[in-house]
Amino acid sequence: MTSGTSIHARVALLSGRFAEDVRLTLAGGRIASVEVNATARGDDDRVGLLLPGMPNLHSHAFQRGMAGLAEVRGSSDDSFWTWRDTMYRFALAMTPEHLEAIAAQLYVEMLEHGFTRVGEFHYLHHDQDGRPYANIAEMAERICAAAGETGLRLSLLPTFYAHSTFGGTAPTPSQRRFVNNLDSYARLLDACRGYCAGLDGATLGVAPHSLRAVTPAELSVVAALEPGGPVHIHVAEQLREVDDCLAWSGKRPVAWLLDNAEIDRRWCLIHATHMTETETTQLAARNATAGLCPVTEANLGDGLFDGRRFHSAGGRFGVGTDSNIRASVADELRQFEYSQRLRDRARNVISTMNGSTGQTLYVGALKGGACALGTSAPEIAAGAAADLVAINLDQPAFAAVPNSQVLDAWIFGSHGNIDSVWVGGRKLVEHGRHVKRDEVRRRFTRAMLELAAA
Repeated sequence: MTSGTSIHARVALLSGRFAEDVRLTLAGGRIASVEVNATARGDDDRVGLLLPGMPNLHSHAFQRGMAGLAEVRGSSDDSFWTWRDTMYRFALAMTPEHLEAIAAQLYVEMLEHGFTRVGEFHYLHHDQDGRPYANIAEMAERICAAAGETGLRLSLLPTFYAHSTFGGTAPTPSQRRFVNNLDSYARLLDACRGYCAGLDGATLGVAPHSLRAVTPAELSVVAALEPGGPVHIHVAEQLREVDDCLAWSGKRPVAWLLDNAEIDRRWCLIHATHMTETETTQLAARNATAGLCPVTEANLGDGLFDGRRFHSAGGRFGVGTDSNIRASVADELRQFEYSQRLRDRARNVISTMNGSTGQTLYVGALKGGACALGTSAPEIAAGAAADLVAINLDQPAFAAVPNSQVLDAWIFGSHGNIDSVWVGGRKLVEHGRHVKRDEVRRRFTRAMLELAAA
């Protein structure tokens, strides 16, 4: 992995505004200085558009291996619930070596497509028979190894999963690799702290899987196990989940959480797709983050988040790649805006008045994603971590586009065009290719062939 000491950008996003001819010097993994209207020097890396790297707030790495394998319709109506059965079968076949190979491939793809940090909502914990490995955090260690090898920053979110549905119902055999009790989860979390300590910039949080998978008492305990750290939970992704929650508690899932948990800026509610108007505005007021995964939500037929209302109420959002059917910043932001256009039959829905939609989406997801993962918002400023993404502007999509709309052209009019990515000052992607792409891909291909034969 190479390390440059200086970068000159034709255009750069500085504190939410665009500046021209920006020159950065890097030292010790951070940005040492930023000059505007500066002349490029002979040894500078010269780039087009320079952006702070984007956090990906929600990923299930192992599901990258089944991307494209659940797109065949069976003899009955297909849904999230039938997709979940396919996912269970795939998860039951995976070894630790498979997980590490698949995660590394995914993390290379994330870096090549503009993410510099991932929130790994990690729930594939145990051996194939459901018994813990001798190292209870064996699978989490493999996630950390993949992040370390590829250079992607990691926010590890070990998932507490104990039940199959509301009311503390026993887990099913298909869920056996996910399940912990409170004691074993505390041991898992302790081990994960050690692995995160060995990764530069890593953060640790907790992830009660969903109101289906935890009881109220368990939720309270889990949320307190990592004081000050992020708390992530799936909620209100599917209408069936809303109906089941009503039958169990008399309340909808988000309303139950707002009434029974201390929802604040530590919390990230993943999906939160099916909310009432009142729930939407109350969630925004509680300063929690809505963790949106627009490409996965479209792939699974989840429904449409009420982005206009949430954004207008000052709600914080970030984006994640969830099932990893795709792993692209531009894809997630575009899908989010387009889903709102379809919902509201309007254009430029997630935008400030007289402002760029692309810029609003990018800056909003930067801030929301960072808050959700327990880090400071990425920025191009002296003293900030040198986590940077460069986009090639010498492409047809950017011809004659003013600086104020360059993010619109990238998100809505280009085919990606990411040229370079730095994390901690190390140049991990150059000319669109991760420095370990070929090596990682060989291991991924071997793992997939073994899984296909299993």
